[in-house]
Amino acid sequence: MKSNRRNFIQSLGLGAASLSVGKQMTSSAAANTDDQVLFVGDQIAVAQTEYGKVRGFILRGINQFLGIPYGADTSGKNRFMPPQKPAAWSEVKPCVWWGNTAPQIMEKRYANAYASFVDHWNYDDVSEDCLRLNVWTPAIDSSKRPVIVWLHGGGFTNGNAIEQDGYHGENISRLGNVVFVSINHRLGPFGYSHLKAAGGHPHSGNVGNLDMVAALEWVKNNIAHFGGDAANVTIIGQSGGGAKVTTLMNMPSAKGLFHKAVALSGTSLGGVNKEYAEKLGVKVMEEAGLNVGEIEKLQQIPWRQYIDITSRAVEKMNEEAKKMGIARGGFSPVADGVTMNDQPFFSDPNHFSADIPLIINTTFHEFSPSRTDASLELISLAGVVDKIKSRFGDQSAAIVEAFHQNFPNAKPIEIWAMINSNRKGAIAAADAKFSQGKAPVYVSWFGWQPPLFDGRMRAFHCDDICFWFYNTDLMLTHTGGGKRPRALSTKMAKSFLNFVKTGNPNGGGLPNWKPYTKPNGETMILDDQCSLVNNPDGQARKALG
Repeated sequence: MKSNRRNFIQSLGLGAASLSVGKQMTSSAAANTDDQVLFVGDQIAVAQTEYGKVRGFILRGINQFLGIPYGADTSGKNRFMPPQKPAAWSEVKPCVWWGNTAPQIMEKRYANAYASFVDHWNYDDVSEDCLRLNVWTPAIDSSKRPVIVWLHGGGFTNGNAIEQDGYHGENISRLGNVVFVSINHRLGPFGYSHLKAAGGHPHSGNVGNLDMVAALEWVKNNIAHFGGDAANVTIIGQSGGGAKVTTLMNMPSAKGLFHKAVALSGTSLGGVNKEYAEKLGVKVMEEAGLNVGEIEKLQQIPWRQYIDITSRAVEKMNEEAKKMGIARGGFSPVADGVTMNDQPFFSDPNHFSADIPLIINTTFHEFSPSRTDASLELISLAGVVDKIKSRFGDQSAAIVEAFHQNFPNAKPIEIWAMINSNRKGAIAAADAKFSQGKAPVYVSWFGWQPPLFDGRMRAFHCDDICFWFYNTDLMLTHTGGGKRPRALSTKMAKSFLNFVKTGNPNGGGLPNWKPYTKPNGETMILDDQCSLVNNPDGQARKALG
């Protein structure tokens, strides 16, 4: 696929110009300059790794390394296998361009003009040689800066480490004097085909998560060469990335590799049923026309063809999945009891996850029906009742009334969006974490609405990411840019940085943020005016059952 260079060119331009910038150069040539902001050369931004030296560049004072290998090519004999170490190199490796995107369906990715405008996805070449990571750091020195590791969204099926410009780590690295890392890893059926019963590797159902563990091991072994502290690592992800955070908190091999965690608009309290995953693996072999044990032949099927095979297998397993109580089948981390906990997450007070402080955040209107249909702005409360009956049946009227009671000033369309985007999953995860009884969990709810598309975007899924990373002037199509979003972003980013450094978000400009407790439901509302409230949607969630 043709590389999308617009993202990189834009990052070299004025996207972050309104944010404070600094200059920390690593050569005499860089020091003797006026307004030059990009520096690249033989002796600039060179760092050591355990596999060889890498060369990046310096942009607006931040050293950037793109596409560093942390694992070997996952094609051929390495497909469905735990990640292997990359081969060492003797020459200095140029790391000035993003690594490949993991295999996923790319056809018509940009077909929706408005979606492409709002999120302006960045996708480059797609291949199974995708185990790459990116690093932003203020300096290549011996300082021990806190480390942030970003896990992208897209469920466990789509996405990459730089699919939105809001994922860039330059501004948060500068603001907080921290090291920022983002990673690509295997997705979908390449990361989560559980082929144990089909004669494959017993860990094949979780190799996508094992890739993330390998990236965290790379951080442990190498980040000191980039001015980072391997003893102070925070993982953060959004949507599917938030679920990646909670699954990593329940993987034995991830113990000790990170110390704090943030889950945005996505959590999970368990992996995929092992029995279903094994049956799906056998069905994949059948759909491929192969016998159990012929894994080598499955490893040679072209990746795009393999996706189609697995899609057909999932469809043919639909009835079986329903009988097993699985609402939505497919490929995601498997509760195998070996590489991933097969007990409900956060249920064991002696588990290593109990010692990890956690922030859980969602947005008010993750999915708003009127975003692409302006006529729905005029819907009535009775109209909302009708719209949700297919999902909630006879309880629909009571649910709408409960949300209206909790949020009397919300428009009917906003009530509908909040029902679609309810916090039941987030609060279930917060309750489970609280019940472990050790490290705190902090809960927030993002309600800031951008002045775009006639106000119909509201506090939508993904909008908060650029606020946490101090990128509101880089992700203009999510915020509009300017002082208003930047004011909230400053508070959120500084609170996030305090959490990264200490495990406590207080002191960054938000009101006093108390840890969440199950009896009180303490929740930080993130908006132009921020406030800590108790159980703000309690009546509404109760009505949902």
